[in-house]
Amino acid sequence: MHNMNKVRMLEFQQRGDERGHLVIVEGSKDIPFDIKRAFYIYGSDTGVVRGRHANRESEFVLINVAGKSKVKVKDGEGNEAIYCLDRPHTGIYLPTMVWKDMYDFSPDSVLLVLASTHYNANEYIRNFDDFVREIQRDT
Repeated sequence: MHNMNKVRMLEFQQRGDERGHLVIVEGSKDIPFDIKRAFYIYGSDTGVVRGRHANRESEFVLINVAGKSKVKVKDGEGNEAIYCLDRPHTGIYLPTMVWKDMYDFSPDSVLLVLASTHYNANEYIRNFDDFVREIQRDT
């Protein structure tokens, strides 16, 4: 199962009162890496699938700060899991070398992505068959 056993849901500290809520996420404390990059996805229709790649070097935490979406994770050996991100104080940790598909976005979905590395196109595997071959080569 390679890194699939490292995928896990995270719950972040919430503070709130009559003024609203505050969620705190700190690198190397609430998530298992220093944050080098942050980006967010919004305006995706329900039928759109984002991601569709694996990363050799980057780890990610995905948090739906508004709305909801689903994340399907595959290990390249036939194992997969689906996670629903629908609470702004929870996220999913994705280690290196797992295939990820983000989909089923609600109209108000804002999916925040925290990454352990700066962007490097060369560390992305964008073809699932290539990903499977690389996983098999490493076993």
